[in-house]
Amino acid sequence: MIRQIAALQQLKRAQSAVEAKVDSRLLLEQRRRGGRMTSSALSTLHTGVEVSRSGAVTVDIRADKVSGELLAAIRAAGGSTRTVSRRLGSVRAELPLPAVSTVARRAEVRAVELATEAMTNREQAPGQGPAGAARAESKEDTARRVDAELRAALGARAQTVTSEGDRTHNVDTARLRYGVTGVGTKICALSDGVASLAASQARGELPDVDVLPGQAGSGDEGTAMLEILHDLAPGAELGFATAFGSDAGFADNIRALRFDAGCDVIVDDVLYFKESPFQDWIIAQAVNEVTAHGALYFSSAGNQGNTLDGTAGHWEGDFVDSGQQAGKFAGAAHDFAGADGTQIFQPISEHSPGSLPVTLFWSDPLGGASSDYDLYLFDGAGNLVAMSQDTQNGTQDPYERLNTPVFGGSGLRLAVVKYSGADRYLSLSALRGRFSDSADGLRAYTTPGATFGHSAARNAVSVAATPAAAPFGRPLEPGDPPNPAGPFPGSFGGASKLERFTADGPRRVFYQADGTPITPGDVSSTGGELRQKPEVTAADGVRTSVSGFDPFFGTSAAAPHAAAIAALVLSGNPGLPAAEVREALLRTAVDIGPQGTDGVSGAGVLLADRVLAYTGATPQPVAGAQAPTVTPDGSDYLEPGGTATVRLPVRNEGDGPAVSTSVVLTSPTPGVTVSPRARAYGTISQGQTVANDFTVSVPAAHEPGAPVELRARVTFVGRYSPTTASFPIPVGRPSDEVRDFAYTGAAVPIPDDDAEGISVPLEVAEVGWAARLSVSVDGTECGTDPESTTVGINHSYVGDLVGTLTAPSGRSATLFQRNGASGNNLCQVVFTDDAERSFDSVSSAEAPFTGSFRGASPLRSLLTEPVDGTWTLHVADLAGADTGSLRSVSLHINGYVRPEAQQERPAQPRREVRNGPVRPL
Repeated sequence: MIRQIAALQQLKRAQSAVEAKVDSRLLLEQRRRGGRMTSSALSTLHTGVEVSRSGAVTVDIRADKVSGELLAAIRAAGGSTRTVSRRLGSVRAELPLPAVSTVARRAEVRAVELATEAMTNREQAPGQGPAGAARAESKEDTARRVDAELRAALGARAQTVTSEGDRTHNVDTARLRYGVTGVGTKICALSDGVASLAASQARGELPDVDVLPGQAGSGDEGTAMLEILHDLAPGAELGFATAFGSDAGFADNIRALRFDAGCDVIVDDVLYFKESPFQDWIIAQAVNEVTAHGALYFSSAGNQGNTLDGTAGHWEGDFVDSGQQAGKFAGAAHDFAGADGTQIFQPISEHSPGSLPVTLFWSDPLGGASSDYDLYLFDGAGNLVAMSQDTQNGTQDPYERLNTPVFGGSGLRLAVVKYSGADRYLSLSALRGRFSDSADGLRAYTTPGATFGHSAARNAVSVAATPAAAPFGRPLEPGDPPNPAGPFPGSFGGASKLERFTADGPRRVFYQADGTPITPGDVSSTGGELRQKPEVTAADGVRTSVSGFDPFFGTSAAAPHAAAIAALVLSGNPGLPAAEVREALLRTAVDIGPQGTDGVSGAGVLLADRVLAYTGATPQPVAGAQAPTVTPDGSDYLEPGGTATVRLPVRNEGDGPAVSTSVVLTSPTPGVTVSPRARAYGTISQGQTVANDFTVSVPAAHEPGAPVELRARVTFVGRYSPTTASFPIPVGRPSDEVRDFAYTGAAVPIPDDDAEGISVPLEVAEVGWAARLSVSVDGTECGTDPESTTVGINHSYVGDLVGTLTAPSGRSATLFQRNGASGNNLCQVVFTDDAERSFDSVSSAEAPFTGSFRGASPLRSLLTEPVDGTWTLHVADLAGADTGSLRSVSLHINGYVRPEAQQERPAQPRREVRNGPVRPL
């Protein structure tokens, strides 16, 4: 052992300044593959670095600034980008292993790390895959499954499935008693993906879901979470974004869900291994931002086990110098035994799964670690089998990470070595593993505090798990006691039991998010602050209609139950501050587990009837203006100088009647008059629509094609009053002439699995305002050959692709978003708002994809300004192994008939077209 650590420390001492930027596991793998591993002492060592068949590795590049030059340098080195966060200075990329050092040489690059991995907090029962596995289903298997499910759902709708948590949390009876369903709120989830979203919607399990463009992700845990949210809060709007692009991408999506999508309640079930237990890292900082803005944030506490049930693989405490030198050159091993004696090893249970991630953190600030600790894994024979020994000399993070061997092993034990610097408080975690006494006499040392990461952010609500119905279907390890069962069809109470895998707290934190010490001068076990984590407990082990998630176990399932109950509170108490919602949840939770608020269940299990009664929730009306019907006076079209009758419907989507409803209708468009300005709509019952007529007059000088904007302000008795809406009303006579504007360049290869993708320009001239817009992916002869040159986009596995159209105004609309699964090629496809069918309903059996479809976003949203200028179609491939090219695409635009004075020189439409274009029918 001493000889092996000494050999590694020799390599560490010899590192150059550039090598100090690079993950030690990457450096070691470079040496191994380059034939530069000179020490025989390291022959048993596994780096844990996954190298693709092409010799590439996935890395996170941390930079002072993500510039075009840096992205170009990545491509020049043979790499491709996966996720780019300019805000956080981070790029997830795939690089040839030898090119890692090339990129690290750049001055703006601070570090090149082995890509930070993540896992959801789903606990998989027998038949659902190995414990703790995430995203194990291949792309091809997912496509076949989703296609089959979608066809079955479209053929015959089965009875919908409802989570047992709806009953055990008393949500079903509370909705009836208090008359609240979640209306007026928007709940958004982050997880792996929503692969079978269309199938779930076709089965009637889910309504429309606002998926952030390009952020549908892969996998289906997100779909299962959304079903739980909808089961408990059926009146709430729903949204989703993936958390699996990268750690920085996850943080960006948290912000986007709040600031762009307007989510009131956000919930996730994801843990990134690099999230610090001692300071809010980039993901927790995003949580801090959205909660400061008024959002409620829920996150799963994790499935890392707890000391109460003896299932933990976690230890934290002050470094204790064992007095044993662990290497020839420098360093001393930590003594886990402390007052009990001397023991420099922490034994891992032989029943822990293979490829177990093990993390080491210490109490230096992020980006400012001046103490250098290293992590080593040995087998029972004393052979070094894995290590992590990055350089920390003042600018790096206090973090090391390794994986156990793929097939696990017996006698595995961990050692922590202080290479240099001060004694610090340590956190050592075997995520989803267990520390257990070894057969050769090593004692396992565990402590509370297994939960960490952004769920431990000060204002996040961390959620533990309790079974709703049948017990989890396998022992966590051989010889464990039986797992507990839930009360279904009854409800939770004081006798309810926690899942044995749910992670415990509290969480000790030493630094504010900006690195300021909470207790300056004391970063030991007597310093920092203790945060009560988790806060509450909710149901898992519930049914969903999603394949592989019936039942759905883990704190991944618990968190959306808690989030949905919070949405019901907000729905019945509009404007209630997030802090008061949080307080109400804590005060009304039913105590389970150890008496009082504890580190495993928090305040206890939530019951919807108790918290709705506590907050005084009442059914609220939500009356809102709908799209108006415009009837021009004496003409088929509303033209400059004309008038029209505008029938404006108002619909009550709320839970209670909208009493004394009235509408004020105005227009900010110069010269436009609306008469009358206001109308009474009376009482509008729940689900009812009432319409009234207004007269709109347009001045003769109004520019043809420029829409008139109408603004409706709806008032009623209720706390959601008033609601506002804006509607563009077209003015002018649409031209019958369809103008075609085609991309005329050469075919453009679409980079495989590269978020930056490619863009092609479409130049539009002499149109002005547009009445109609459609987009076609063209072609002259359609087929499924992925090498075809006669289709608009030849690409195997169209489900890899996201296509976005951007207008000269900067507004964008998503056309297709990872639809079509394994089907090949887009040919003679027209995207138009008038199509009966949405492209997200296509299956691979329909390839090559052809015909008319609605896109993921309405194209009319791009017509708010004149359309002349450069339009851009961007296409990105977001999954590996399949390739293709964009060949031909066109815009089809109807303008407006111009006054005679403007028609002296009619514009000639562009007719230079490659492989098309295809006009809408």
